[in-house]
Amino acid sequence: MKHFSLRFFLASFILSFTFLAVIAQELPSAKPEELGFSSDRLARLDEKFNAYVTENKLAGSVILVARKGKVGYYKAFGFRDKESNAKMELGSIFRIASQSKAIVSAGIMILQEEGKLLIQDPVSRFIPEFKETTVAVRKEGGGYDVVKAKREITLRDLLTHTAGVGYGGGAAAEEWKKADIQGWYFAHRNEPIAETIKRMAALPMEAQPGEQFVYGYATDILGVVIERASGMLLDQFLKTRIFDPLGMNDTQFYLPKEKVSRLTKVYTPQEGQPLKPAPEKGTMDAQGEYVNGPRKSFSGGAGLLSTAKDYYLFLQMIANGGELNGKRILAPSTVRLMTVNHLDKLVNFGRGLGFGLGFEVVQDIGQRGTPGSLGEFRWGGAYGSTYWVDPAEQMVVVYFTQVRPSSIVPDQLQLRALIYQAITE
Repeated sequence: MKHFSLRFFLASFILSFTFLAVIAQELPSAKPEELGFSSDRLARLDEKFNAYVTENKLAGSVILVARKGKVGYYKAFGFRDKESNAKMELGSIFRIASQSKAIVSAGIMILQEEGKLLIQDPVSRFIPEFKETTVAVRKEGGGYDVVKAKREITLRDLLTHTAGVGYGGGAAAEEWKKADIQGWYFAHRNEPIAETIKRMAALPMEAQPGEQFVYGYATDILGVVIERASGMLLDQFLKTRIFDPLGMNDTQFYLPKEKVSRLTKVYTPQEGQPLKPAPEKGTMDAQGEYVNGPRKSFSGGAGLLSTAKDYYLFLQMIANGGELNGKRILAPSTVRLMTVNHLDKLVNFGRGLGFGLGFEVVQDIGQRGTPGSLGEFRWGGAYGSTYWVDPAEQMVVVYFTQVRPSSIVPDQLQLRALIYQAITE
């Protein structure tokens, strides 16, 4: 009887502790009207995103909208896995692809604050193979010449995607293909990311440093810089400096066995056809080797998995000027530097938009042509996810879905329109 009482006490204690831990992890929330939203107008999000599921245009999604530091809308729609009838849940885990970039960019800024680097440093300070790089220049009539880069690539070039490093395309695409370095997917690689990046340095880039916005492997290179500057593998650096302090318990490069059942399946939508699961194996357009892969390559540019809650915690920290729940990750001055435009007139980019250190930044609302505010910053991922922070409205939005190669509905535009029309004060 005594043994039973002891076991009962221990079980009760564990359950109580678990319950308290869950409560402690709950996000601060408020009724929509308390945050300046109309509940009736927010319900239009329910109607639209439920319709995408019933019309077989999207398998499912999770939407989180916060304002003034509190969550006013947080819902899951549809299915995590249609074939097994598994419902999408708030805790479903998504491949966030390029949404990894903002987190790794924050990692670089942490190291600048610690005196381990300066963003003006040449990449070669940490990866010597980048001391002298080359550029492929197209010739009239076909072909290309390989010329020396006019200057070294800097960390700031990488943060702003002006290093000239693409995703293995451009004039020298065949050379990148022969080197087996194309596309943003790394989870299948049976080598550390640093080895891939060292080989990358010898290939011709797409543009001269500082002259064009070229989206590509820049943040993967920054991931290796973090490893060299910190003396830690990228996964451990991010865990100790960002994820653990913020309580981002479900953000990682590869899934532990106990979380595999929460991973959201990728779907390939095609107009006029039923929604189909993406292939099991392959590279970018497949389900990915985040469970049974080699688990050796930590892609800072596109390799992380996360939940809407976790990513919100990161964004709210940025929105707060670098601090959340008493844990300071970055200085306010660093956040300001990250979220202003760093591109000059020589650099090509979208209308009304600029780019900071890891984030697209809105420069002109009229030129962009969609609802939002001056100074808003954002980005998204290759599986259809997106996020934005609107400082003027004190608002943070996270939207996760899993489609590849692209959606057949304007879900991101609809999301933006329906959220802003719900703001009443």
